[in-house]
Amino acid sequence: MNRNKLRFKFYFKISKEKWLEVFRFVLVSKSMFMKFAIIKERKNPPDRRVVFSPEACVKLLATYPEAEIAVESSDLRVFDDEAYREKGLAVKTSLDDSEVLFGVKEVPVEALLANKTYFFFSHTIKKQPYNRKLLRAMLDKNITFYDHETIVNEKGNRLIGFGYYAGVVGAYNTIRAYGLKYETFNLPKASTLKNKLALEAELRKITLPKIKIVMTGDGRVGKGAKEILDFLGVKKVTPKEYLEQAFEEPVYTQLKVLNYNRRKDGQILDKYDFFNHPSAYESTFMEYAATSDMYLACHYYGDGAPYIFTRSDAKSPGFKIKVVGDISCDIDGPVASTIRASTIADPIYGYNPHTEQEVDFKAKDAIVVMAVDNLPCELPDNASRGFGNLFLTHVIPAFFNGDQDGVLQRSMMCTRGKLTENYAYLQDYVDGKE
Repeated sequence: MNRNKLRFKFYFKISKEKWLEVFRFVLVSKSMFMKFAIIKERKNPPDRRVVFSPEACVKLLATYPEAEIAVESSDLRVFDDEAYREKGLAVKTSLDDSEVLFGVKEVPVEALLANKTYFFFSHTIKKQPYNRKLLRAMLDKNITFYDHETIVNEKGNRLIGFGYYAGVVGAYNTIRAYGLKYETFNLPKASTLKNKLALEAELRKITLPKIKIVMTGDGRVGKGAKEILDFLGVKKVTPKEYLEQAFEEPVYTQLKVLNYNRRKDGQILDKYDFFNHPSAYESTFMEYAATSDMYLACHYYGDGAPYIFTRSDAKSPGFKIKVVGDISCDIDGPVASTIRASTIADPIYGYNPHTEQEVDFKAKDAIVVMAVDNLPCELPDNASRGFGNLFLTHVIPAFFNGDQDGVLQRSMMCTRGKLTENYAYLQDYVDGKE
């Protein structure tokens, strides 16, 4: 037997686990020369957020001295070029020599650099038609792509995101909308405030009347919204107390999915049954709508789940909610009053439940709606710092430890011109068949 055949037999006998060790060794070896970069945000309307603040960049380099990180020059970013230069970071107009590029929003097709690795929110995993060309372009340009939304742990739970600050700003904006509708107080727009501390300083100036606030969702978004209500001193009560008791102070309750959904057949099962069989459930939210003044929608809405309240529900004399903060912002979806997204410049509008049309939010029968779909942009400093800390904790280590937790493997959407196995379901979407 010649030497080549012996070598083949030796490699063939290496176990799968050994091959994985070899792969990880190669990944770690390559990472010794990893060149990261922060890209300029180019999508309109402009987004001032960034994946890494100057301080986060310094922390990354201190933790991984073998890494490099460059910053593409930007006149829009919340941290200006000089803030990065002061930390000793290279600010460039070209990233041709960088390998892994970090952004926040979609990169315009014409700005994509071929043969690079990108991280950003692509808004393609739900087959959004408006971004089909973007995913096609990444395949055509031989780009390796990781969507921030696909970065999950082994249980499928997202590891990074801006959800907390969406909750913070969304709750603030909704409180502001209440004050404007009833002319009880006039908070400034969140986008005019420097940071969360300034936002809290404004909240200290107001006092909420005796109102009842119902909230759906207890994830990162719900946590952010809850923090605002707690800061205002709004008393938290259980769903049972909320429905059965009278209060002489502002109160809120935070609902989980089984608090406002029930199986149609009457069975009482756990939340995983709801997640696995959402069409078997119906909403019971109307019992809360009958006794609430304000609603904060902080939930994640999955395909096939029942609508929280419908347009027909909103017409009911028993529907008492007059202020809706749809932080989740699903248009024409589970929150019937959300007929369009609002904007940072014009964050609220009125919805007439009887005509199902947009009206002046101060009109007598109007439900005032806050449905800004890019809320974290209103606090870009805090949002960027929070996001960067999560990214440093959960993602960057994978480049230097051989991806031992599988973070990169799970989140990679495409590479070498092809969709990965986890995202092969997008092929029809890419081909224009869906």
